[in-house]
Amino acid sequence: MQTPSETKQQRKNLGILIELLAFIRPYRMKVFAALIALIVTAGLTLSVGHGVRILIDQGFTQQSLSDLENAIQFILVITLCISIGTFFRFYLVSSVGERVSADIRQAVFDHIITLHPSYFETNGSGDIMSRITTDTTLLQSIIGSSFSMAMRSALMCIGAIVMLFATNIKLTLIVLASVPFILVPILFYGRRVRALSRQSQDSMADVGSYAGEAIEHIKTVQSYSFEAQERASFATEVERAYEIGRRRVKQRAILISGVIVIVFSAIAGMLW
Repeated sequence: MQTPSETKQQRKNLGILIELLAFIRPYRMKVFAALIALIVTAGLTLSVGHGVRILIDQGFTQQSLSDLENAIQFILVITLCISIGTFFRFYLVSSVGERVSADIRQAVFDHIITLHPSYFETNGSGDIMSRITTDTTLLQSIIGSSFSMAMRSALMCIGAIVMLFATNIKLTLIVLASVPFILVPILFYGRRVRALSRQSQDSMADVGSYAGEAIEHIKTVQSYSFEAQERASFATEVERAYEIGRRRVKQRAILISGVIVIVFSAIAGMLW
């Protein structure tokens, strides 16, 4: 059961997502075109298996030269279509990510310059600059890459399940029954990785903020000969960010290794 704080956080995340969609809406035609390219390439990728089956069953097994040539031509045509579709998908999604990121930066800056001066007394300029640059770059990566890959994986998964149903219903049911045993550990451990990723992002923002503040007041620092203290303080911030990043990388490595073990164990169990 979710706690009130978790429910509140989910509502906050949903609100952020709705605001983000407002920036994407002006470019919905590009997003729609990218979605079509994504669906087409996912379907073509799944159809490659059909070409390989023809290549093996009729080309190699039956020693049919004409069937072998047809299968090879089929695979080559499908590969060419996939490459063209992938080009349009990647270009459209990445361009939308770049455009949305630029719009968000502009909107944030337009809002910041209207804030009361007291806001800048409690928030350093370095931290504000980090939010404008680093955080929006992260959003650009999510919109321009991560979201597209997630959609592609989801479509491939759905298509593979449909094809598996058409091929062998019993095997499909076994696969679906094993999915919870694979997803639950991944989701549980993934929450820890996500929390560390958030901490790593915040620590990098702190490093940028500290450096920006020190450089902004460099005359004061040098006037009072505080260079050594500033170097030591900045080194502390950098080491803290490194330590959080190291823990994040370690947890991700454990997660990836665990996924490999779980997935291949599930495959071995199904074959057994």
